[in-house]
Amino acid sequence: SIASPWPLLGPGQSTQLIFGPSMDAAKLEEARMLLNGMDYSSQDEDGDTILHIYTAKGLRECAFAAAEKLRDLGRLDAKEHKGKTALLVAVTANQPEIVQDLLSLGADINACDVKGQTALHLAAHYGFPGVLQAILSGRPNVNLEARNFEGMTPLHCAAISHSVTTKALSATGLTDVHLQAKANEKLSCVQMLLNAGASLLSQEIKSNKTLLHLAVKEGNIDLVRYLLRIPLPNVKDFVNMKAHGHTALHMAAGLHGNPYQEEILQLLLSRGADPSIRNLENDQPAHLLQSGHQGEQVRLAARCTPPRGLSCVGKTQCIIYPATRIPAK
Repeated sequence: SIASPWPLLGPGQSTQLIFGPSMDAAKLEEARMLLNGMDYSSQDEDGDTILHIYTAKGLRECAFAAAEKLRDLGRLDAKEHKGKTALLVAVTANQPEIVQDLLSLGADINACDVKGQTALHLAAHYGFPGVLQAILSGRPNVNLEARNFEGMTPLHCAAISHSVTTKALSATGLTDVHLQAKANEKLSCVQMLLNAGASLLSQEIKSNKTLLHLAVKEGNIDLVRYLLRIPLPNVKDFVNMKAHGHTALHMAAGLHGNPYQEEILQLLLSRGADPSIRNLENDQPAHLLQSGHQGEQVRLAARCTPPRGLSCVGKTQCIIYPATRIPAK
């Protein structure tokens, strides 16, 4: 099962149940008094305010007190040298409680750094479900489709990051418990963004890839399985979307040597992938399959054999000869 261990909050649920105990009132008062005698409005050579520093260190009560002061000065969203507000620092430091506090004090939920990355982009990239939940919970003004300067939404970032971790996990022989846990967290981030309303049809700007293209291109079988289980009224349109001419089936045909190529081809075909579609080079997916013995094995896995007299013994749609196939009896 790929059920998320980080379900979204329902209406009326308290974030306190998820983000741990409330702040220590005595520590908060102590922090407020301490700040009264400090220059809390200045920024150091890196552009950090004292709020950035407290946030990075995870000092919740001190960060809250500093945030109150800077909010009153209209500087709650002051940026350091990489363009990060204290909220973005809290996200990167995996501090969901501080993220929650800063948002409650009015921090800009859609602020971005010098790379155009919002809090959602960063939480998705690093795979922090707790932080992502803090951002999404009861925040209707969060921009789920915000683009970073690479043209990617938070959902694209989550998918790419998940693929990186699954590749690392595969390289270790699937025995690294830490990496497995991280992969699960990153997949949870994909699920949470989709549950919150992020668009599955969103295409990244540079290459026009959807989430499915990104997953297939990397041979990310876990993500492909998950995406193709999502019930969609227009699933064939989704599966056959093009990224600069290539459908996901074209990309799967090009996964030479990937251990999951056969399964990905079968999954795509079973969800309505059209093997007759041609890319910008006029190639159908069949033309991109590997040659030789390995290619024959893939052809068999796709339940297709080269026809003689235009006959076919396949049990599903044929990837190799879509235009001339005759369905099996």
